[in-house]
Amino acid sequence: MTRSPHAARLAAFSAAALALSGCGGDAEDTEGASAGDGAEPRGSYDIDARTGETSARHTDGDGTTTTMRSGEKVPVALPAGFAVYPGASVTNNTRVEQADGLLVLLNLESDATPQEMVSYYRNQAEAAGIDVATSLESGPVTMIGGEGADGTSFSFTATRQDAVTEAQLSIGRGLE
Repeated sequence: MTRSPHAARLAAFSAAALALSGCGGDAEDTEGASAGDGAEPRGSYDIDARTGETSARHTDGDGTTTTMRSGEKVPVALPAGFAVYPGASVTNNTRVEQADGLLVLLNLESDATPQEMVSYYRNQAEAAGIDVATSLESGPVTMIGGEGADGTSFSFTATRQDAVTEAQLSIGRGLE
């Protein structure tokens, strides 16, 4: 699966925002502005001390705004045709939005086997018009991925540890 440089930059933005979440407390980053120079902040992040949710916002030089929310309690809103695996617990939800673009990265835990979860998400992806062209099984890890004609990218990875399957679902589309 090939990702555009813009998608890679957006993923890096998300990773940086998540790394900042480990800093604790509420904060605002006034990127590109020195104290007293009158420049407007281009980016900010906030960590809700009560819920642990991290939110970030960045505006590019061309005015494109990208927002991110990440945390266990962030409401899950998957693209049409996708749903949380029945009985699975959401351990983290990261949602990145940019204009009409969207990236959802959902971490799950379930008693189901990786094969059961992979089958469930393969069926959803194929029904959504995604060509699941990548499939890999290595030890306890199973991964599938693909892309739709409309540019929607999809990946699902599941790892069995003891009696629990830890999984990650990623669905993105329209990011620049």
